[in-house]
Amino acid sequence: MSTLPRTLTHLDELEAEAIHIFRELAAELAKPVLLFSGGKDSIVLLRLAEKAFRPGKFPFPIMHIDTGHNFPEAIEFRDRRVAELGERLIVASVQESIDKGRVVEQTGPRASRNQLQTTTLLDAIEEHGFDAAIGGARRDEERARAKERIFSFRDDFGQWNPRAQRPELWDIYNARVRKGEHVRVFPISNWTELDVWQYVAREQLELPSIYFSHEREVFRRDGMLYACSDFVERYPDEEPFRANVRFRTVGDMSCTGGVISDAKTIDEVVAEIAATRITERGETRADDRVSEAAMEDRKRVGYF
Repeated sequence: MSTLPRTLTHLDELEAEAIHIFRELAAELAKPVLLFSGGKDSIVLLRLAEKAFRPGKFPFPIMHIDTGHNFPEAIEFRDRRVAELGERLIVASVQESIDKGRVVEQTGPRASRNQLQTTTLLDAIEEHGFDAAIGGARRDEERARAKERIFSFRDDFGQWNPRAQRPELWDIYNARVRKGEHVRVFPISNWTELDVWQYVAREQLELPSIYFSHEREVFRRDGMLYACSDFVERYPDEEPFRANVRFRTVGDMSCTGGVISDAKTIDEVVAEIAATRITERGETRADDRVSEAAMEDRKRVGYF
Protein backbone atom coordinates (compact mmCIF):
# COMPACT_ATOMS: atom_id res chain seq x y z
CA MET A 1 0.00 0.00 0.00
CA SER A 2 1.33 3.44 -0.94
CA THR A 3 2.26 5.72 1.97
CA LEU A 4 2.70 8.82 -0.15
CA PRO A 5 0.73 11.80 1.18
CA ARG A 6 -2.23 12.96 -0.85
CA THR A 7 -1.50 16.02 -2.96
CA LEU A 8 -3.71 18.95 -2.05
CA THR A 9 -5.87 20.32 -4.83
CA HIS A 10 -6.43 24.04 -5.26
CA LEU A 11 -9.91 23.57 -3.73
CA ASP A 12 -8.34 21.90 -0.68
CA GLU A 13 -6.04 24.91 -0.25
CA LEU A 14 -8.87 27.43 -0.65
CA GLU A 15 -11.03 25.48 1.79
CA ALA A 16 -8.21 25.30 4.37
CA GLU A 17 -7.60 29.06 4.10
CA ALA A 18 -11.31 29.83 4.54
CA ILE A 19 -11.62 27.54 7.57
CA HIS A 20 -8.56 29.24 9.10
CA ILE A 21 -10.20 32.65 8.54
CA PHE A 22 -13.44 31.49 10.18
CA ARG A 23 -11.59 30.21 13.23
CA GLU A 24 -9.44 33.33 13.48
CA LEU A 25 -12.42 35.68 13.46
CA ALA A 26 -14.26 33.53 16.00
CA ALA A 27 -11.21 33.66 18.28
CA GLU A 28 -10.48 37.38 17.90
CA LEU A 29 -13.89 39.04 17.63
CA ALA A 30 -16.56 39.20 20.31
CA LYS A 31 -19.79 39.25 18.32
CA PRO A 32 -19.64 38.33 14.61
CA VAL A 33 -22.57 37.59 12.30
CA LEU A 34 -22.70 35.62 9.05
CA LEU A 35 -24.50 37.44 6.23
CA PHE A 36 -26.63 35.09 4.14
CA SER A 37 -28.61 35.79 0.97
CA GLY A 38 -29.57 32.30 -0.16
CA GLY A 39 -27.03 32.65 -2.97
CA LYS A 40 -24.27 30.25 -3.97
CA ASP A 41 -21.44 32.13 -2.23
CA SER A 42 -23.22 32.31 1.11
CA ILE A 43 -24.24 28.65 0.75
CA VAL A 44 -20.55 27.80 0.38
CA LEU A 45 -19.86 29.90 3.50
CA LEU A 46 -22.36 27.78 5.43
CA ARG A 47 -20.54 24.60 4.42
CA LEU A 48 -17.18 26.10 5.37
CA ALA A 49 -18.60 27.19 8.74
CA GLU A 50 -19.83 23.63 9.29
CA LYS A 51 -16.33 22.31 8.64
CA ALA A 52 -14.80 24.95 10.91
CA PHE A 53 -17.10 24.49 13.93
CA ARG A 54 -19.16 21.29 13.79
CA PRO A 55 -20.19 19.33 15.79
CA GLY A 56 -20.63 22.48 17.85
CA LYS A 57 -23.00 25.32 17.03
CA PHE A 58 -21.81 28.26 14.96
CA PRO A 59 -20.29 30.96 17.22
CA PHE A 60 -22.45 33.53 15.44
CA PRO A 61 -26.01 33.94 14.15
CA ILE A 62 -26.97 34.12 10.48
CA MET A 63 -28.46 37.36 9.14
CA HIS A 64 -30.29 38.14 5.89
CA ILE A 65 -30.85 41.70 4.70
CA ASP A 66 -34.28 41.18 3.13
CA THR A 67 -35.29 43.72 0.48
CA GLY A 68 -38.78 42.25 0.24
CA HIS A 69 -38.16 41.98 -3.52
CA ASN A 70 -36.19 38.75 -3.49
CA PHE A 71 -36.60 35.71 -5.70
CA PRO A 72 -39.11 33.49 -3.85
CA GLU A 73 -36.94 30.44 -4.59
CA ALA A 74 -34.08 32.01 -2.63
CA ILE A 75 -36.26 32.85 0.39
CA GLU A 76 -37.72 29.34 0.51
CA PHE A 77 -34.22 27.89 0.36
CA ARG A 78 -32.96 30.28 3.06
CA ASP A 79 -35.60 29.27 5.58
CA ARG A 80 -35.29 25.57 4.89
CA ARG A 81 -31.48 25.46 5.00
CA VAL A 82 -31.17 27.45 8.23
CA ALA A 83 -33.81 25.24 9.84
CA GLU A 84 -31.86 22.13 8.77
CA LEU A 85 -28.72 23.53 10.38
CA GLY A 86 -30.58 24.45 13.55
CA GLU A 87 -28.94 27.88 13.66
CA ARG A 88 -30.40 31.26 14.59
CA LEU A 89 -31.63 33.45 11.71
CA ILE A 90 -32.00 37.23 11.97
CA VAL A 91 -33.97 38.92 9.17
CA ALA A 92 -33.33 42.65 8.81
CA SER A 93 -36.09 44.14 6.66
CA VAL A 94 -35.71 46.95 4.14
CA GLN A 95 -39.50 47.36 4.29
CA GLU A 96 -39.21 48.14 8.01
CA SER A 97 -36.52 50.72 7.21
CA ILE A 98 -38.93 52.33 4.74
CA ASP A 99 -41.81 52.23 7.26
CA LYS A 100 -39.63 53.89 9.91
CA GLY A 101 -38.59 56.66 7.51
CA ARG A 102 -34.96 55.58 7.57
CA VAL A 103 -34.91 55.32 3.76
CA VAL A 104 -37.14 56.54 0.95
CA GLU A 105 -38.39 54.02 -1.58
CA GLN A 106 -37.74 54.77 -5.23
CA THR A 107 -40.58 54.74 -7.79
CA GLY A 108 -40.83 54.11 -11.52
CA PRO A 109 -39.57 51.37 -13.85
CA ARG A 110 -35.97 51.70 -12.65
CA ALA A 111 -36.80 51.74 -8.95
CA SER A 112 -34.75 49.36 -6.83
CA ARG A 113 -34.40 48.57 -3.17
CA ASN A 114 -30.86 47.34 -3.63
CA GLN A 115 -29.10 50.49 -2.44
CA LEU A 116 -31.52 50.80 0.48
CA GLN A 117 -29.99 47.64 1.97
CA THR A 118 -26.98 49.62 3.19
CA THR A 119 -28.98 51.54 5.80
CA THR A 120 -30.79 48.38 6.90
CA LEU A 121 -27.48 46.54 7.28
CA LEU A 122 -25.78 49.30 9.27
CA ASP A 123 -28.82 49.71 11.51
CA ALA A 124 -28.89 45.95 12.20
CA ILE A 125 -25.16 45.90 13.00
CA GLU A 126 -25.65 48.75 15.48
CA GLU A 127 -28.84 47.30 16.98
CA HIS A 128 -27.28 43.90 17.71
CA GLY A 129 -23.81 45.20 18.55
CA PHE A 130 -22.02 43.11 15.93
CA ASP A 131 -18.30 43.80 15.58
CA ALA A 132 -17.86 41.70 12.44
CA ALA A 133 -20.02 40.83 9.43
CA ILE A 134 -18.92 37.78 7.44
CA GLY A 135 -19.70 38.02 3.73
CA GLY A 136 -19.27 36.01 0.55
CA ALA A 137 -17.66 38.72 -1.62
CA ARG A 138 -14.92 37.57 -3.99
CA ARG A 139 -12.16 39.62 -5.59
CA ASP A 140 -13.03 38.47 -9.12
CA GLU A 141 -16.57 39.86 -8.96
CA GLU A 142 -15.82 43.54 -9.44
CA ARG A 143 -12.83 45.91 -9.39
CA ALA A 144 -13.80 47.61 -6.13
CA ARG A 145 -14.03 44.26 -4.37
CA ALA A 146 -10.51 43.47 -5.58
CA LYS A 147 -9.34 46.31 -3.29
CA GLU A 148 -10.75 44.62 -0.20
CA ARG A 149 -8.60 42.95 2.41
CA ILE A 150 -9.89 39.69 3.89
CA PHE A 151 -10.44 41.63 7.13
CA SER A 152 -11.85 44.91 5.79
CA PHE A 153 -12.46 47.63 8.37
CA ARG A 154 -15.37 50.07 8.59
CA ASP A 155 -15.32 53.22 10.70
CA ASP A 156 -17.95 54.21 13.28
CA PHE A 157 -20.16 55.51 10.44
CA GLY A 158 -19.93 52.15 8.64
CA GLN A 159 -17.82 53.66 5.86
CA TRP A 160 -14.96 51.99 4.00
CA ASN A 161 -11.69 53.72 3.14
CA PRO A 162 -9.69 51.48 0.77
CA ARG A 163 -6.49 53.43 1.53
CA ALA A 164 -6.72 52.88 5.28
CA GLN A 165 -6.78 49.10 5.41
CA ARG A 166 -4.33 46.96 7.37
CA PRO A 167 -1.63 44.77 5.79
CA GLU A 168 -2.23 41.00 5.88
CA LEU A 169 1.26 39.59 5.55
CA TRP A 170 1.74 35.83 5.98
CA ASP A 171 -2.00 35.37 6.60
CA ILE A 172 -1.82 37.27 9.88
CA TYR A 173 -5.00 39.26 10.50
CA ASN A 174 -5.26 42.23 12.84
CA ALA A 175 -8.88 42.09 14.02
CA ARG A 176 -8.68 44.79 16.68
CA VAL A 177 -11.65 47.15 16.41
CA ARG A 178 -12.41 50.33 18.32
CA LYS A 179 -15.79 51.01 19.88
CA GLY A 180 -18.35 51.74 17.14
CA GLU A 181 -16.23 50.24 14.37
CA HIS A 182 -16.72 46.86 12.77
CA VAL A 183 -14.95 44.66 10.28
CA ARG A 184 -16.23 42.87 7.19
CA VAL A 185 -14.61 39.46 6.81
CA PHE A 186 -14.45 37.66 3.46
CA PRO A 187 -13.33 34.01 3.86
CA ILE A 188 -13.69 33.24 0.12
CA SER A 189 -12.08 36.45 -1.09
CA ASN A 190 -9.44 34.48 -3.02
CA TRP A 191 -11.99 32.23 -4.74
CA THR A 192 -13.34 32.71 -8.24
CA GLU A 193 -16.85 32.03 -9.50
CA LEU A 194 -15.52 28.84 -11.09
CA ASP A 195 -13.93 27.78 -7.79
CA VAL A 196 -17.29 28.24 -6.06
CA TRP A 197 -19.08 26.08 -8.60
CA GLN A 198 -16.37 23.40 -8.52
CA TYR A 199 -16.67 23.34 -4.73
CA VAL A 200 -20.45 23.08 -4.99
CA ALA A 201 -19.90 20.09 -7.30
CA ARG A 202 -17.35 18.46 -5.00
CA GLU A 203 -19.45 18.93 -1.87
CA GLN A 204 -22.73 18.18 -3.68
CA LEU A 205 -24.32 21.30 -2.22
CA GLU A 206 -27.96 22.06 -2.90
CA LEU A 207 -28.65 25.45 -4.52
CA PRO A 208 -31.88 27.33 -5.22
CA SER A 209 -33.45 26.20 -8.50
CA ILE A 210 -32.96 29.59 -10.18
CA TYR A 211 -29.25 28.79 -10.60
CA PHE A 212 -30.17 26.18 -13.18
CA SER A 213 -31.89 26.49 -16.54
CA HIS A 214 -35.65 26.82 -16.33
CA GLU A 215 -38.37 28.37 -18.45
CA ARG A 216 -39.46 31.76 -17.16
CA GLU A 217 -41.33 34.83 -18.32
CA VAL A 218 -38.77 37.59 -18.82
CA PHE A 219 -38.36 40.93 -20.55
CA ARG A 220 -35.31 42.62 -22.05
CA ARG A 221 -33.86 45.90 -20.78
CA ASP A 222 -30.39 47.35 -21.43
CA GLY A 223 -29.17 44.02 -22.77
CA MET A 224 -30.31 42.12 -19.67
CA LEU A 225 -33.14 39.66 -19.12
CA TYR A 226 -35.25 40.51 -16.07
CA ALA A 227 -37.76 38.14 -14.51
CA CYS A 228 -41.32 39.44 -14.78
CA SER A 229 -42.66 40.13 -11.29
CA ASP A 230 -44.84 42.50 -9.31
CA PHE A 231 -41.65 44.19 -8.07
CA VAL A 232 -40.47 45.50 -11.44
CA GLU A 233 -42.48 48.03 -13.45
CA ARG A 234 -42.03 47.67 -17.20
CA TYR A 235 -41.91 50.37 -19.84
CA PRO A 236 -44.71 50.13 -22.46
CA ASP A 237 -42.38 48.70 -25.11
CA GLU A 238 -40.93 45.99 -22.83
CA GLU A 239 -42.94 43.00 -23.92
CA PRO A 240 -42.61 39.82 -21.84
CA PHE A 241 -41.65 36.53 -23.46
CA ARG A 242 -40.72 33.07 -22.28
CA ALA A 243 -37.14 31.81 -22.40
CA ASN A 244 -34.86 29.20 -20.84
CA VAL A 245 -32.71 31.14 -18.40
CA ARG A 246 -30.66 30.72 -15.26
CA PHE A 247 -29.29 33.28 -12.81
CA ARG A 248 -25.58 33.58 -12.05
CA THR A 249 -26.15 35.66 -8.92
CA VAL A 250 -29.02 36.15 -6.48
CA GLY A 251 -30.09 39.69 -5.61
CA ASP A 252 -33.03 42.06 -5.61
CA MET A 253 -35.29 41.15 -8.55
CA SER A 254 -35.27 44.77 -9.68
CA CYS A 255 -31.57 44.72 -10.58
CA THR A 256 -30.69 41.07 -11.23
CA GLY A 257 -30.72 39.68 -14.75
CA GLY A 258 -30.67 36.14 -16.06
CA VAL A 259 -28.73 34.57 -18.91
CA ILE A 260 -29.97 32.34 -21.70
CA SER A 261 -28.85 28.85 -20.75
CA ASP A 262 -29.64 25.16 -21.10
CA ALA A 263 -27.38 24.17 -18.16
CA LYS A 264 -29.58 22.08 -15.86
CA THR A 265 -26.92 20.30 -13.78
CA ILE A 266 -23.94 21.43 -11.71
CA ASP A 267 -21.49 19.91 -14.21
CA GLU A 268 -23.17 21.74 -17.09
CA VAL A 269 -22.99 25.04 -15.20
CA VAL A 270 -19.29 24.44 -14.39
CA ALA A 271 -18.59 23.93 -18.09
CA GLU A 272 -20.55 27.08 -18.96
CA ILE A 273 -18.73 29.20 -16.36
CA ALA A 274 -15.33 27.87 -17.48
CA ALA A 275 -16.06 29.12 -21.01
CA THR A 276 -17.34 32.60 -20.15
CA ARG A 277 -15.14 35.71 -20.06
CA ILE A 278 -17.69 38.08 -18.50
CA THR A 279 -17.98 38.43 -14.72
CA GLU A 280 -21.31 37.55 -13.17
CA ARG A 281 -21.94 41.07 -11.88
CA GLY A 282 -20.83 42.63 -15.15
CA GLU A 283 -23.33 40.54 -17.07
CA THR A 284 -26.29 40.32 -14.72
CA ARG A 285 -26.34 43.17 -12.16
CA ALA A 286 -27.83 46.48 -13.29
CA ASP A 287 -26.64 48.31 -10.17
CA ASP A 288 -23.02 47.84 -11.28
CA ARG A 289 -23.70 49.43 -14.68
CA VAL A 290 -24.60 52.88 -13.35
CA SER A 291 -20.97 54.02 -13.57
CA GLU A 292 -17.48 52.49 -13.57
CA ALA A 293 -17.21 53.30 -9.86
CA ALA A 294 -20.75 52.27 -8.91
CA MET A 295 -19.74 49.41 -6.59
CA GLU A 296 -16.93 51.40 -4.95
CA ASP A 297 -19.26 54.33 -4.31
CA ARG A 298 -21.73 52.02 -2.57
CA LYS A 299 -19.03 50.24 -0.59
CA ARG A 300 -17.62 53.51 0.72
CA VAL A 301 -20.90 54.25 2.50
CA GLY A 302 -21.37 50.78 3.94
CA TYR A 303 -22.57 48.40 1.20
CA PHE A 304 -21.57 44.71 1.40
